[in-house]
Amino acid sequence: MKYCYLLVCLLGFNSGALGQQSGAPEPAIAPRQLLRTELVLESSNSEVQVQPMPEDSSLVLLVEHNPVLVGKTEYYFQKFDKNLRPREPVALTVPRGYDFQRICAEGTDVYALFSGLDTGTLWVAAFDTRTGELGQGEFKTKRARQVHDLKALEGNLFVTVEVDQHLTLLLLDLRAATFRFLPSVFEALPTRFTFLADSVTKRAELILSETNGLKSRLQLKQLDDGGRLLHSEFVQAGSERGLLDAQLSPGDSAARLLAGTYTLRDSRYSQGLFASDLTAGVTETGQRRSLRFYDFLNFKHFFDFMKPARLARLRQRNERLRASDRQFRHRFQLLMHDMLPTAEGYVLVSEVYYPRYNMSNYPSGNYGGLGNYGYGSPGALNGFGYPSRYNSFYNGRRPSEGYRTTHALICGFDRQGNLLWDNAFLLKEVDHFQLQETVCFRPLPDGQFAVAYLKDDKFYFKVVNQSATAPNDWQVTLRSSPTEIGIREEKATSTQQEHLMAWYGSRFLAVGYQHVRPASGPGRDVYFLNVLEF
Repeated sequence: MKYCYLLVCLLGFNSGALGQQSGAPEPAIAPRQLLRTELVLESSNSEVQVQPMPEDSSLVLLVEHNPVLVGKTEYYFQKFDKNLRPREPVALTVPRGYDFQRICAEGTDVYALFSGLDTGTLWVAAFDTRTGELGQGEFKTKRARQVHDLKALEGNLFVTVEVDQHLTLLLLDLRAATFRFLPSVFEALPTRFTFLADSVTKRAELILSETNGLKSRLQLKQLDDGGRLLHSEFVQAGSERGLLDAQLSPGDSAARLLAGTYTLRDSRYSQGLFASDLTAGVTETGQRRSLRFYDFLNFKHFFDFMKPARLARLRQRNERLRASDRQFRHRFQLLMHDMLPTAEGYVLVSEVYYPRYNMSNYPSGNYGGLGNYGYGSPGALNGFGYPSRYNSFYNGRRPSEGYRTTHALICGFDRQGNLLWDNAFLLKEVDHFQLQETVCFRPLPDGQFAVAYLKDDKFYFKVVNQSATAPNDWQVTLRSSPTEIGIREEKATSTQQEHLMAWYGSRFLAVGYQHVRPASGPGRDVYFLNVLEF
């Protein structure tokens, strides 16, 4: 391997206590940092895409390396097993003039999508992680513009692209080397929808949000693996409620749960969560037999960020409005994760965020949706810029300069959509340039859940036991030493592009660039992969 030197260490002890800050509360359950791998790469001349592989609990990296001053840009795939043991890298020859766009996986295959200088030209690389074989192909669509998302289903690629000020799906048939735009999806911008490629049912599910400015509803479309429309239906609420966004339960089972956010007239803000058992059918008037609504005030932990006295005043105001047949209207915006199946039903994680604007152009104290709930002035952005994997396109009335994620709502539902429990995880002012997921969550062997995020070399986490109260400030510092010897002497002096992702079991994976300074000798610039396991 010419330009990549790997350091893999298997550390069989619990380093959580070593990572605790002095004076910080001791976690009742702390993650073990058993594995760390380093690639000798610098952020100034490389890019790394990390793709978890649920099929065999492995990882695949797509590395782009730009030699300094001279030489052609080099790409390679490299697979790591569940213990971060590396395989030999497989070189990838990308034609000149192509830029990386998205990466995804299905089974043991990885797909990387690139866009060319010629408008609408795409190039795909397919990597078989079992055999190491590479396939590639070029597609001259002429009409496709910006790429927003990429999903694989039965060897076909579904690409979310812009065409003539509309959002649509482009199907790339890799076996036949053909492409076609799907007429069942052609939504005028700005729009938003959720796309789910279910490998169990071998179907694609789309949840489109439609609004006329006052009323919002959802349209569900089901496609086969070839992009043909199989079924379409609408889900809407009565009275003044509107349905904003939703997630659909995965897998082929008797249950088919739709859960998401609803609003009161203003389609910018969420009033709470709704859940609907789609298998319950509709009444003679077309209303859903199973459609449940949960105002944020109904949750036990949603307002954990508030002081008790302020929350008490909020509830009193809500009661006064209800007495006069009015409702208190919240100003929250939520980004939802995919639902996770459990023995009881499903768990849904939703992140509360608000856009950040240039404060110099607006009156002092206007901090967005959470300003009215007691949040102070936002600080500076941290410089994170990872693209969102969600197809969410919001009609902002003024350009946003980024987004701040404040807390996450974790809810447990049964298969009929009944709320079983809720909890919340408070974050420490996490900012991003683009709307994206911030927290990750994994189930624990004892039935609890670990929810976590990464910031400034620290792994912040909370152990969720249904609605039980637990601390929000548990943290451990990422290990920066590849060996047990000298662990206290080595220190990461700078970290860039740090990112956390859920891996498998109760494992999380932290990645990013670091400059590590040892006790003696020169420092090293690396791309790191740290495993944290509960």
